[in-house]
Amino acid sequence: MIGVLITFEGPDGGGKTTQLGLLAEHLRGRGCTVLCTREPGGTALGDKIRGLLLDPANREMAARTEALLYMAARAQHVAEVIAPALARGEVVLSDRFADSTLVYQGAARQLTRGELAAINAFATGGVAPDLTILLDGDAGMLGGRLAGRGGADRIEREADAFHASVRQGFRELAAAEPERVKPVAAGGTVAEVQAAVVRIVEEFLHRRTYG
Repeated sequence: MIGVLITFEGPDGGGKTTQLGLLAEHLRGRGCTVLCTREPGGTALGDKIRGLLLDPANREMAARTEALLYMAARAQHVAEVIAPALARGEVVLSDRFADSTLVYQGAARQLTRGELAAINAFATGGVAPDLTILLDGDAGMLGGRLAGRGGADRIEREADAFHASVRQGFRELAAAEPERVKPVAAGGTVAEVQAAVVRIVEEFLHRRTYG
């Protein structure tokens, strides 16, 4: 069996972690071996880098430094977790992956997309998502969810204009790669969003199995 990498992307507050967990339960129920992971992090080394990236105290971090730290965490993540799981034929569900770098550090931080893509290809060794679920919602709704969490991290504390650029960047990505990136409205109930996610994933798996 060939492994599958499904990623969850979108602006902060879209419910990625919740929906990833629900999809994992669904897939395990149909007999799939599922590995759930996240970025930045997913490994002991990656979690240490995550701490640096999200610590509000590191507000002076340069955009290029930020991008390279994300890439370093991803390189370890792929080598230690994702690539081995795919080789075993598992379904890997990742809360964020390379698209987040292209959007957060590219569209929002305005780093050159081509340079980011080249560094990402080096970091991942060519590993890329087979399917991406983009949980999208308006800034007001997502911002309200973040405020309800409390303890916002360094990225979540960015200005409204930054988060607007992030949302627009993800929407442009979905328009550019409609076969891989599937938008889902994050404003519905958990059950409504879950149903949409499951439908997309089941259709993908059916196509992958039967062509």
